[in-house]
Amino acid sequence: MPLVAPLASDENEEVAELARFFNETLGFCPNSVLTMQRRPAIAKAFINLNMAVMANDGRVNAEQKRLIGYITSANTGCRYCEAHTILAAERYGSTDERLENIWSFRESNLYTEAEKVAFEFALAASSIPNAVDDNIAKQLHKYWDDGEIVEILAVISLFGYLNRWNDSMGTTMEDGAINAGDRLLKETDWIRGKHL
Repeated sequence: MPLVAPLASDENEEVAELARFFNETLGFCPNSVLTMQRRPAIAKAFINLNMAVMANDGRVNAEQKRLIGYITSANTGCRYCEAHTILAAERYGSTDERLENIWSFRESNLYTEAEKVAFEFALAASSIPNAVDDNIAKQLHKYWDDGEIVEILAVISLFGYLNRWNDSMGTTMEDGAINAGDRLLKETDWIRGKHL
């Protein structure tokens, strides 16, 4: 049971209009947003931030952003966000092979060197204490420009917020996310956990 129950998707007309963004990314509006709408300004600000962070304005593409979000969420232990990000990565073109081998990215030829550096950055930046060091910074600048680094860290930070929100809230997981977790994360230790 969540700490605070989500409201109906049509509770606030402005939030509902903005939340249509999630129909493309997930196929449904997440319960986290439906809970945030108890304070519509928070829900609207979050959706606008999400749209800005996930926009494809450069070389960091939609699939890569979702994989970075997945690595961040798995590293922090948010089961809710793991299922959502893996589903979104699939919806944005990630292959079964890339999804199944994400945790062997260091040795895999399925990922570019630039992606591998971004994934290392996601692990380091989502660790407590933060583990971003001079070597990671140097590697980032080798493969990504300053704007792309900002985009990558924005994804990590967005999911840092969502990981805290959903794990603390015990947000109820939607059927689409449960199905994605069961199907796409069956080779990992993923469970639905407290997100009932």
